[in-house]
Amino acid sequence: MTLESTQETALAAAEDHSCQTRVIDAERVAATRARGVDAGAAGDVASLFKLLGDPGRVRMLDALVHAGELCVCDLAAVVDMAESPVSHSLRLLRNAGVVRPRRAGRQVFYRLDDDHVRLLLELSVEHVGHGRDGG
Repeated sequence: MTLESTQETALAAAEDHSCQTRVIDAERVAATRARGVDAGAAGDVASLFKLLGDPGRVRMLDALVHAGELCVCDLAAVVDMAESPVSHSLRLLRNAGVVRPRRAGRQVFYRLDDDHVRLLLELSVEHVGHGRDGG
């Protein structure tokens, strides 16, 4: 066998990533499936990430992390957006259980719904920063 044909065989083997057997470790597969997220919850998580996939909403949530709570007009000023899109985004975030409103007279103030939202945002920002630092 020549060096060239050996390299071609190795390349062909490397390109074939399919398993020769359907399940190698049935016990581990069963245990992992039992602990894994179900299809409904996976869909909910995907919807949440889609909702958070807007940079303006990320900036609004970050502002709420730092300020605690803000009214629509103050939040719009912080993120340098018009009040209408901020209000619309807050409605979507409220319906998804990400932010919570508090009425004070005619004014409505928004804050993060719970600490999970803050943690999710902070970890995401940290992860992005970690990737940018080359680590």
